[in-house]
Order: sequence, then C-alpha cells, then structure tokens
Amino acid sequence: MCGIVGQYNVSIGQNIDAELLTRMRDTMVHRGPDGAGIWISEDQRVGFGHRRLSIIDLSEKASQPMLDPSGQVCLTFNGEIYNHVELRAELEKKGHAFKTSHSDTEVLLHAYLQWGIEAIQKFRGMFAFSIWDGRTRDFFLVRDRMGVKPLYWAQYDGKISFASEIKALLEDRDLNRELNTDKVADYLSFLALPAPNTLFKGIKKLGSGTFIHVNSSGKIREEKWWDPLIGSQKYASWDSDNIIECVREKIKEAVALRSIGDVPVGIFLSGGIDSSANAALFAQHSGHVKTFSIGYDQDYSSYTNELDYARKAADYIGAEHHELKLKKADLQSFLPDMVYYQDEPIADPVCIPLYYVSKLARDHGVTVCQVGEGADELFCGYPNWKRSIQRQKMLSRFDMKGVGAGMLAAGLNAAGKGHTQTYDHLMRASHGHPIFHGGAESFSHKRKTDILNEEMFAEKAIPSTWEGIEHLHDRFIANGGKGILKWMTYLDLNYRLPELLLMRVDKMSMAVGLEARVPFLDHEFVEMSLSIDERILTEGGNLKHVLKKAVRGLIPDEIIDRKKQGFGLPLEDWIVDDLEDQLFETICEFNNSTQVLNGKFDRSVFSNMMASHKWTLGNLALWWKRMLCNTSVLSA
Repeated sequence: MCGIVGQYNVSIGQNIDAELLTRMRDTMVHRGPDGAGIWISEDQRVGFGHRRLSIIDLSEKASQPMLDPSGQVCLTFNGEIYNHVELRAELEKKGHAFKTSHSDTEVLLHAYLQWGIEAIQKFRGMFAFSIWDGRTRDFFLVRDRMGVKPLYWAQYDGKISFASEIKALLEDRDLNRELNTDKVADYLSFLALPAPNTLFKGIKKLGSGTFIHVNSSGKIREEKWWDPLIGSQKYASWDSDNIIECVREKIKEAVALRSIGDVPVGIFLSGGIDSSANAALFAQHSGHVKTFSIGYDQDYSSYTNELDYARKAADYIGAEHHELKLKKADLQSFLPDMVYYQDEPIADPVCIPLYYVSKLARDHGVTVCQVGEGADELFCGYPNWKRSIQRQKMLSRFDMKGVGAGMLAAGLNAAGKGHTQTYDHLMRASHGHPIFHGGAESFSHKRKTDILNEEMFAEKAIPSTWEGIEHLHDRFIANGGKGILKWMTYLDLNYRLPELLLMRVDKMSMAVGLEARVPFLDHEFVEMSLSIDERILTEGGNLKHVLKKAVRGLIPDEIIDRKKQGFGLPLEDWIVDDLEDQLFETICEFNNSTQVLNGKFDRSVFSNMMASHKWTLGNLALWWKRMLCNTSVLSA
C-alpha cells in the first residue's frame, strides 16, 4: 500500500520539474512512511513518484517506481495483487525472469509486458496504478474493480497529473484551486461526489473498474473495464443449500487471500455480523488475530456502544483484543486534520472513529487490517433498504405512477411535507423512475432548493439526484439488470461504496500508514453474490438472510440475531454548544465567499436542521477553508 503520483507532459517542449514532483510525492508521506522513489524518462516528458508502505516483499528490490528489464516500461502502483503467486508461476512458464523473491509489483509489471493492459482482468486485488510504455508511448491510469483505491487526475497546460490524493496535485501552482459549484447539489444528495467529478473544478477521479489510456498522439480514452453484473452471469442457477455453502467457502477464501503479507495483520471489530465473521475466519486461517474496536465514554441517546458485543466476539474466537473509548473532545481536536486527510468532503462522521481505530491498530504494531464493508450491500443488510423494497412493491401493486403519484405528491407539498422522503418517492414514481436513488441519500430535493442559490448552477437549475444516477440505471438495464434489490446493490456498488464508504476507509486508515483490506468486496465474491435470486436473499423478510445462515456456528448466535446497528458515533449529542456555533460560523464564512447558499439560510434554518445535515454542510465549509483557502480550520 502506497501513495503514487506522476505527470505526463503531452505537449512537446515541456520538461518534468523534479523538485515539484518530489513535493507532490511527499505530501503523502503518511501513505508511505517506509521509503520514497522518483523516476523521470530520458526525454523528460514523463515523471513518476512513489511513497512506500512496505507490506509484501520488504526488500529494496521491490521499491518503486519500477522499470522493466529493458528500462522502457515504468510502473507506479498502490495496492495489493492477492493472486500474485499464481500469476508469477504462470509468467515464469512463459519465460519471464524476476529480480525479486515475491513482489506483487513486479508481477503486475511483467503481466503487462506479457498481456498488455488486458492483464488487469487477471488481477485479484485492490489497486490504482499508472504505466508508461516508452516502446509505444502509451500512458495508462487504472482503478480497481470495486474502487477500493482512489486515483485522481487533472489535464491542464498541456500535461496530465495524477495522484492517490488531491493534495499532491495541488502542489502544482499551474492547477487552480477553485470550487466546483455545479456539483455542490450532488454532494448534498450523496454525501460524497460520485466519480468522475470532485468539488475541485478541473480535478477528476477515476470511477471504479475504469482505466484511462492516452496514446502517442495525446488522445484520451476512458473505458469501463469491469462491471459486476456481467461477471455475475458466469454463475449458474442453484438451490438454497448450495448457495449457503458457496457463500461460506467464497468468503473464507477471500479472507485467507487478504491475510498475505510480511507484516502483522489485524481486524476492525465492531461487534456486528460482518466484522465478527471476518475475524473468526481470519483466526481459523492464521491461528492468531488482533482485533480493534472503538466505543465512547458513555452511552448516548443518539448512539449506544457496541463494545460488549465486540468483546464477546473477540472472546469467542480467542482474539487479542484492544479497544479505545472516544470523548467529544476527540471529535473537535481531529476536525482540522480530518478535512485535510479527506481531500474532498466526505460527509460521513464515521471518519472520526475510523481514524482513531486505525491509529489504535497502528499503535499496537499492526500495518494491515481487514474491514467489513460490502456485506450489507450484497445481502440486503440495511433496514432502509427493506423499507424501500416494500414501498416500491406497494407503489407497483397499486399502479401508483404517472398522474396518480403526481397528485399525491402535490397534496403532500401543499400540506408542507414536500421535504419528506415520501414526497420524493412519489415524484420519482410519477416519472417512472426507481424510487431508490442510493443508500447515502441525504438532502431531499426540496431541502436543497430551500437553501441553495440557483444562480450559482449551470442553467440556473438545481440538479436532482436522478440526473446524477440516470446513466447508471441505463447501464444497469443494458447489462441485463432486473429487480428492485439488484438495482439497489448495483447503484451502491458503483456510487456509495467506492466514493463514500471505501473512500473514508482509505483516507482515514492511510492517514496513519495503515492498509485496509475488504474481503466482502473480493470481485469473485461480489459476482457470485449478485447472481443469487432476490427471493432467496430476502427469504422470510429477514435482513442478510443468506449471510446469517452461512456464518451460523462460526460466531455467537447472539451476534447473528441481534438488531442491526450501524457503525457510528453520537453525532446528535456531540454536535451542540461550541461545535455547532463554530460550524455555523464557518458555513457563513464559506457562503460569504462563494454565495452557494441563498438568502433564506440563516441561524434559524441551521438550528432546525437535523444533526446529519448540519454535519454535511459543516464538513463542506471546513473543507473549503482548509483546502481551498489554505487556512486553519477551527480556532484552538
């Protein structure tokens, strides 16, 4: 796991600035504290930088950027290739000789030499990388299938720059720092900006399962190289018993693959099904496991500690367990650094406990941790998903679309309930759209129009959430997608997971130099899960029915059968008093400069918002102040 950076001067006559490239690289020393490298092509038009977090093959021979034997092909790579041992054996049979004993970076490089960019289809892992092929003058940027690893890029002044983090790109003063005002509404809708956009105008991010190719003439082509629905079609139909066994074996395999490395590996343990099963399977494979949990100094009205369940899971599997209890002061003291490490606003307060549990693991000698993201999306684990399915079926049963739904929506609006989710759902039904627009929906369209300044948006219109996801629905249908639940899973695999949940994990764990691995998002496990019939997934109306049966006996029944509780923090209790005042002041400062909010926004409007909406707006303003104004975020 590392931080990568680079520039390609597409225009002839520009040379790489080695000093600038080094500064860009070293903004990410937290991602790679174990070493650093730089490479510049002979013609001075291409430069790569690398910060190293040593995990597989700790030798100097595995350092990056890495050149092929001819010195013409260069790679800078962030991630892990879990099947590198098998691929190395296959490549050796084809005549490839390796200088390292077991570097997955070198395997990736030789795989490209053998199969070209199509080699990415062979990789089982998480990765973001760039390759410069001096033989053909081809330049590639690649992001892994699930989007576990981020990769940002920008095209300006005749060059292309890329990096694992936006702050590295901002070291180049030729790249303007400017708010992408047209995308603020999408941020309020989805809590993070879906690829390819960011809230920096001119800076983009690769979408999950996407690569960019720049040919010798400078033409840029972007390609979606993997889609979970297409992959799921290779699995045949099966009965319920076979599914349970296959799920059990596939997740066991995914956990075992993610135990590889030459450094200690641990588990984030919340006390829920996903992390507990993850820890139990890891303990079975490795014999010993360290687990890490975050709780709070007391139980609050807005969040109850899960530490007791985490301890029970740890005791059950015989783990070496560590925990930390956070206080309100921990939230406030971390805010300035939080928005710096986020790079772009990620309006999920779970960033706070994620940072502290990552630091807890690092402080106890662990360099890699496995996390449980993805299981809820694959196996229908969210209560709000269940409600969305029921509401969609109800509307379908009564043929509640077109004029009927529109009339009901109008009635709700007239009654002062136009800001509710029910209103949004009826409006979607009236247009023939699916009512589920993402598991991270925050501000309703009415709430956005109540506070945003329409004059700041293109065509003076505030975009709806549908405008942000319509292209995904078109792709879902084109790739054979059918059913309400499959759509919900597909949408969140493409948006909420890569750009919110996985982004928060990457940014907060890498802030302390910790690698996070995601067994439930092994692409083969995802493809298999998507092939399961919806009726089996929701059998008996139970959330996560299939996964619960698959892990029964592996972890305590008490954990399997407990009520669903998401990993979180007591936001409503903590976002009061001084913190609320400072958030409002920073939002006002942000708006005085940007005019993104309209004249109706005042202290009364802010005070009456839900805590989550206050946090979302506050996160945006804090980010703007630190990353666009380059000033201190909060007063001491």
